[in-house]
Amino acid sequence: MMSGNRTTAGRIAESIGERIINGALQPNFPLRQDHVAREFNSSHVPVREAFRQLEAQHLVVSAPRRGVRVAPLDTNSVKEIAEMRAALEVVALRNAAPKLSSVHLARIELALIEGDNAQTIEEFEMANRAFHYALVAPCAMPRLLASLDELQLANSRLVFAMARTAGWRPRSNQDHRLIFQALRARNLDQACNLLARHIQTIEHLALQTS
Repeated sequence: MMSGNRTTAGRIAESIGERIINGALQPNFPLRQDHVAREFNSSHVPVREAFRQLEAQHLVVSAPRRGVRVAPLDTNSVKEIAEMRAALEVVALRNAAPKLSSVHLARIELALIEGDNAQTIEEFEMANRAFHYALVAPCAMPRLLASLDELQLANSRLVFAMARTAGWRPRSNQDHRLIFQALRARNLDQACNLLARHIQTIEHLALQTS
């Protein structure tokens, strides 16, 4: 029974999380347990667990008597998110690089190509997340990967918000291609330097999506 609830809770959290990240659910929007339970045809138990998961990811906030709401958009944290991601993702890449097989490199290249071919901001950001995840997944450091996942979600939410304001059009991501080429050439120091610089300029890239 517990595992069934957890699976349902995870599905609910993932679905609502994506809506928060892409802006379909606006900051401070109230989330009602009964409405969510009805939508997903579930009891209140997995909904409460889903809300807890979303709160741990800083996507929702809960307060006594005010209930659960979509977390405010913290644009002041862009620099902090970028600095943390740059530092942690480089650590993850240094640990992942010795384990990068031809299969891993193929996954990285596929995400790169999908990003180049994206026609919408949603497709682009999904490919962007896949690229950054593929870079570091082999590091086998679950706590580090969980921290990076949370930072990536916060970053994605800001990218969507900025793209909605500035507009978005398809473009290739030259940074991703250079990182991939450095990894394929087994030049880890260059790949790490490129990755850190790429992430630290992410807020500027997000603002230049118009």
